Amino acid sequence: MTQNAKFKLSNPVHFLALGFGSGLIKPAPGTWGTLAAVPLYLLIVSFVSTSSYAYFGIILFSFVIGIYLCGKTAADAGVHDHGSIVWDEIVGFFITMALLPVTWQNVVLGFILFRLFDIVKPWPIKLLDKHVHGGFGIMIDDVLAGVFAWVLLFFAQPYLA
Repeated sequence: MTQNAKFKLSNPVHFLALGFGSGLIKPAPGTWGTLAAVPLYLLIVSFVSTSSYAYFGIILFSFVIGIYLCGKTAADAGVHDHGSIVWDEIVGFFITMALLPVTWQNVVLGFILFRLFDIVKPWPIKLLDKHVHGGFGIMIDDVLAGVFAWVLLFFAQPYLA
């Protein structure tokens, strides 16, 4: 991974793909990108329920636009899935939090579980990460990490009440 990638925060595509600049924070840009997702998530759920069509529409829109944002920013940087590209982490966190009550316990545990699956990349997440390229490839492994985190968080609900 090239550390000298040329990103321009003045470019709206780069700005969004870099998680509003959070992906440029070192170390652990993916963690910072996921952290940037938390206030955005809280803003969204102040208007719509996590079980609403609107919330799923936001996830779908964020995923589709993320394919373009991440692919274009990676191409501009000349590096596939540069660590500073964190829009995929934002979408993965949104997926983690779907259909769940908005509580501080869920936000904290969702954050931890999503980061765990995104970092460890168990099968088939690692397979997708290695073999699917472009903007879709950048996005899909984090989508699956979000699904894995959601499953554990869903089954943890009785213990968090």
